[in-house]
Amino acid sequence: MSISGISPSRCILAAAAVVAAFAVWQAPALSSEEAVRIPPPAQDEKAAAGTEKAVFAGGCFWGVQGVFQHVKGVKDAVSGYAGGAKKDAEYETVGTGATGHAESVEITYDSAEVTYGQLLQVYFSVAHNPTELNFQGPDHGPQYRSTIFAANAEQKAIAESYIAQLGKAKLFSGPIVTTIETGKTFYPAEDYHQDFLTRNPTYPYIVYNDLPKIENLKALFPTLYSDKPVLVMADAKG
Repeated sequence: MSISGISPSRCILAAAAVVAAFAVWQAPALSSEEAVRIPPPAQDEKAAAGTEKAVFAGGCFWGVQGVFQHVKGVKDAVSGYAGGAKKDAEYETVGTGATGHAESVEITYDSAEVTYGQLLQVYFSVAHNPTELNFQGPDHGPQYRSTIFAANAEQKAIAESYIAQLGKAKLFSGPIVTTIETGKTFYPAEDYHQDFLTRNPTYPYIVYNDLPKIENLKALFPTLYSDKPVLVMADAKG
């Protein structure tokens, strides 16, 4: 199975499993990564004019990108790779799990509209399951790890504080395994990975694993939810 040149690996193989399980493409009530209602972070950045960037990894980047494209105040959300070297920032190579890279999403946002802390709240609650070590749902390997790539000391401090806060609250089914990495460069993924959720809303992997996340975002964060996604590719925007 392939779409737009994507080889049958990782996210694709998981999609094939869904095809075998479901003769008709219908979204279940919940994905394999269920949302958890959590409080906002006690520590957050101060709203300021201008845009900032945040980079999160939480499993296959299709769903993570799709979630943040629907968050108000997000100006761009790009799928890519972070954690490893530039020479290895390529889909098939990252898929070996030996590059140090994680499938990630770089978010450009206006902190006057949505704060870093609010993005973290969506990340932990809706975008992925922070209790799954080196996997997310059907996808396994360190390239699917739960990691926050902090851009500066403030982001690192906010993330550390929030992880501690959520750990004490014991709202998840297990301990939070999300790591924080600093000093890492983000590299955009191939064009065919960008806006994948929006471009392929009936693709089995998207239907089962990711569309429920969009519905959870709308239900749990109605004031942050935007019905119109912010897209990367020009033809998708048209």
